[in-house]
Amino acid sequence: MFALDDHLIHLEAEPLARDADASAVRALLAGGAACRPPVQGAVYGTLLNDRAALAALGEAVHAAPYKAPPKAPVLYVKPRNTHAGHRTRVVVPNDAQGVQVGGSLGIVMGRTACRVSAEHALSYVAGFTIVADLCVPHESVYRPSVRFRARDGFCVMGPTVVARRHVSDPNALSIAISVEGKEPFIASTSTSIRDVAHLIADVTDFMTLAPGDVLTLGVPHGAPVAQAGDEISVGIGDWPPLRFSLTAQPGDPR
Repeated sequence: MFALDDHLIHLEAEPLARDADASAVRALLAGGAACRPPVQGAVYGTLLNDRAALAALGEAVHAAPYKAPPKAPVLYVKPRNTHAGHRTRVVVPNDAQGVQVGGSLGIVMGRTACRVSAEHALSYVAGFTIVADLCVPHESVYRPSVRFRARDGFCVMGPTVVARRHVSDPNALSIAISVEGKEPFIASTSTSIRDVAHLIADVTDFMTLAPGDVLTLGVPHGAPVAQAGDEISVGIGDWPPLRFSLTAQPGDPR
């Protein structure tokens, strides 16, 4: 069982995460505190759960080898080496291709979920966090390449987990991604094909989610691309935003 009363935050300087109220969290973050990821469970990303992302594929979804849109959630794993926290510096290739910054709602499980119904799915949720799901832009959709999505630091989470009781409707949250020098990218969880409850139900129909695991709702279509040297902020609703920066690989031209 994984439960919290308010906002779970794990400061970089502290050995354990703490449960704090919103005002205490904002004061800590205003002072420039760096954080570890607020949870330590497995992280599963979801592809093609945004209506515009699926529509953008056009007739490609009807081509071989699949010949139809996906009938079940398309998942991928963000392994432990990718997990990073608030104010981290993520090392990225310093080239024109850049790195796509996908802002997603992270659904944090509070208890073991196996074959749960959509009707009861939210009762298995401890809370929600912000996930910056990074990837090197690529063409593969149904079979996302590990080398593009599983680089060190490519799953930035936090700065807190917000308790479920503070989130009245996880399917109507604004998402804002700010990349230094660019207009903010604005999206919403309301464009998801499967809402939070139905995604949990469909995923737990074929796999078990454990307490502390994170399931992302998916990246909205058109997420911005950033470069080494950029400062990035990802916000959801009125929660404290997740902040981090990109830095070039050693030896890359700057």
